[in-house]
Amino acid sequence: MGRDKNSFIAANRLDGEEKLLVSRIGDMLSICERSFAPGFSGFLSEGELALAEKFLSYMCAEGYELFGGYEGAMRCILCIYPEYMQPEHEAFPLRTVRFDSRGAASLTHRDYLGSLMALGINRSQTGDILCDDSGAYAVLSPAAAEMAVYNITKIGRVGVKTRYADGEALSREDKFSEITATVASLRLDCVISAALRVSREKAAALIRSGSVSVNHGITESVSENVAEGSILSVRGSGRFILSEIGGTTKKDRLHITIKKYI
Repeated sequence: MGRDKNSFIAANRLDGEEKLLVSRIGDMLSICERSFAPGFSGFLSEGELALAEKFLSYMCAEGYELFGGYEGAMRCILCIYPEYMQPEHEAFPLRTVRFDSRGAASLTHRDYLGSLMALGINRSQTGDILCDDSGAYAVLSPAAAEMAVYNITKIGRVGVKTRYADGEALSREDKFSEITATVASLRLDCVISAALRVSREKAAALIRSGSVSVNHGITESVSENVAEGSILSVRGSGRFILSEIGGTTKKDRLHITIKKYI
């Protein structure tokens, strides 16, 4: 069987949305080959980016780049380009918007995202939202950015000034809460049990249901070993980093430190 999107889908256990994503990227590859012009996706989540890179590796495609408006962005746009060119970051279809407010300390990522969604802006038009003490930056598609600048004057009940902020330096300042625990081993079910403070049986059920991803790829293997620095996501419960693996207890259990994104 040749390497194409259908053979990749057949070889992997993908749900409906994942099949659609692989089909769209396969179409982008075909169009790029015919038109000799770059193509861009919408913003993709970390899980979608991991699947996209897995598919592009399967297809032996090297002419692609991911960019989300700044170094280290979590939500990015995929660009597929012909061999003879590589688009500059300025060519990516995105803009940065700034929300300024004296009451920003009471606002969360969810508040800003909710205001954008209320305008009919969807997640594929929305990149990262970076909150700070005086407001937030949002990386958006050009159309979504225009809608935000001309329509958003309040986030929740807090008044904001909304403006374009292209060219301003962006960086992530993630906040965490820390969880310390001891585990019998570094099996995924043990680590998820510690992160969520639930039984191993419940952790295993979450993993088998496809609710857990490791380094942005969904896994259903409860016995997979987790390495230090791994990023774990549990649908409905948040994101975690296994930040440190320490020594052992007298009963040969491992000390671990887990950081949960706030």
